[in-house]
Amino acid sequence: MAPSTSHEDGDGIPRKADHLCVLIHGFWGNPSHMDHLAASLRQRYSEDRLHVLVAERNIGNLTYDGIEVGGERVAHEIEETLNALADKGCSIQKLSVVGYSFGGLLARYAIGLLDARGWFDKLEPVNFTTFVSPHVGVRVPRKGVWGYIWNNIGPRQGSISAQQMFMVDSVGDTGRPLLSILADPDSIFVRALAKFKNRSLYGNVVNDRTTIFYTTTLSTVDPFHDVGDAQVNYVEGYGPVVIDPDMYFLPLAELKESLPLGSRVWGQITKFFTTAMFGGIIVLFLTIALPPFFLHSISQWSHSRERVRLHEEGESATLFRQYRLPHVMAEIQSVIEEAYEDVGFSQDPDYLSTTSKTSPVDSIRQRNSPRLKAKEALGRKLSSSTITIQEASSPTPEQGQPNSSCGPTANNITSKKIRAYPSLALTPAQIAIIDSLNSVGFRKYPVYIHNHRHSHAAIIVRAPKPGFDEGKVVIKHWLDIEFQI
Repeated sequence: MAPSTSHEDGDGIPRKADHLCVLIHGFWGNPSHMDHLAASLRQRYSEDRLHVLVAERNIGNLTYDGIEVGGERVAHEIEETLNALADKGCSIQKLSVVGYSFGGLLARYAIGLLDARGWFDKLEPVNFTTFVSPHVGVRVPRKGVWGYIWNNIGPRQGSISAQQMFMVDSVGDTGRPLLSILADPDSIFVRALAKFKNRSLYGNVVNDRTTIFYTTTLSTVDPFHDVGDAQVNYVEGYGPVVIDPDMYFLPLAELKESLPLGSRVWGQITKFFTTAMFGGIIVLFLTIALPPFFLHSISQWSHSRERVRLHEEGESATLFRQYRLPHVMAEIQSVIEEAYEDVGFSQDPDYLSTTSKTSPVDSIRQRNSPRLKAKEALGRKLSSSTITIQEASSPTPEQGQPNSSCGPTANNITSKKIRAYPSLALTPAQIAIIDSLNSVGFRKYPVYIHNHRHSHAAIIVRAPKPGFDEGKVVIKHWLDIEFQI
C-alpha cells in the first residue's frame, strides 16, 4: 500500500500548520460560545495552514477563580498544545490569541506568562484581538442609584474575578488591583502585548450591559451614549454594523429645532415612563432578586476558594508554580501606582466628578506636584474634562466616500467638524490603564448591533440565533481586515 500523503495523522492534528490561533471564552462561558468564530477560521484557512485551539480549562464556574488562576490555566493549555503539535511533527512558528469578554483579560495574562517563559523567542506573535473585553473593569461611571448599586454589590457576588473586574482587589504587597498590574507599562504583560504584530479591539456601542464602550475600546469618552438621529458612518461593505474607526459620524442634521411640538412632548413622555420603569426594575431587583443572588454568591465563593486552594497545593501547585513570575519590575514608578497613593482608591469608591473644569490628572498635580515627573514619563495627554472627536461633513461628488482609499488630495479630502464629549467620570487608576494600553496601540472598531438587545452575545454569534446574525458581519470584518495568517 502506498504511503499516505495526508498532512494529518489519525487524530486530525495537521502536520504542516505553522500558525496556532487560540480562542478564549468569557465569564460563565464554555467553548461552544466560540463555535462560530472557530468555524469561520477553519472555513477560511485549511488545516494545513492554521491550527485552532479553543481553550477549555476555564469552563463555567471555573471563571470565578480569578484572572491569575485562569490565565495560568490558559498558558499551560497553550504550552501543552504546542508541545503536542511538535510531537506530531507540526512545528508552530506563529501565535495568535483571541479573547471574548472576560477571556480577553485571561488572554493578556497568559501571553505575559508565555513571553516570560521564552515562548516569544521561538514564536512570532501575530494577531491579538479582544471582543467586548473589560480592559478597564466593569465599574459604571455613574453616581446615581443604579451606579451605586452596581459598583457596590457587583464586587460582592462571591468571586475573585468579580473583585478584580471591579478593581477592589489587591495583588500581594503592591496594594494595587490586578487590572492596574496588567496595564503597567513595565510589566511582563504589556511587554508581551506590544510584541504582537496586529492588535485590535471590538466593542459594542449600544445594549451591552456587561461591558460598556469605554472599557472595551479603552476610551475616556462615550460618543455613542445617545446616538439618536446621528448619521453613523459605517465601514464600507460591513454596514450597518461595523463603524468606521476613523470617522464615527456623518453630519448630524439639526433635527431638534425642526421637530414639531407634538413630537417633542411625546419624547418627554416616553422618557418619563422609561425612567419610571427602570426605577421599578431596581426595586424588584432589591426586593426579589437580591436575596437569592447573595445565597448563590456565598455558595460560589466557597467552591471557588476551595478550587484556588487546590490549585496552590500538591501536584497542581508544583505544575503551576513555574508560571509564578514577578508581575512588575522592582524599580517601577508608574502613574498608576502614584494615583493610588494620592487618591486612596480603596477609601473612595465613587467616581471623580465630570462637572469640574479640572481633569483627574490636574487634580493629582494640585495635591502632589513632585510626582509630575512620573506622569510626564507616561505621556498622558488628557488635559481637560472634554475630548473632541471629528465627524465627516457630507461628501460632495468630487470628494468621494468617507472610506475611500484615495490619498488626501485637495479635491477628495473630507472636511471635518468637531464634536465635544465630556470625559467619563473614571478614576485616575482607570484613566492610567487607558493611557498605558493606548500607548501600546490598538485598532478599535465600534460595533452597532441593531437586531438584538443582547449585543454582548451577538457580537461573536455566541449561539445560533437568528437575532445574532449581525455578529457574522463583525467576524467577517475581523477575518477580512485584521486577521493575518
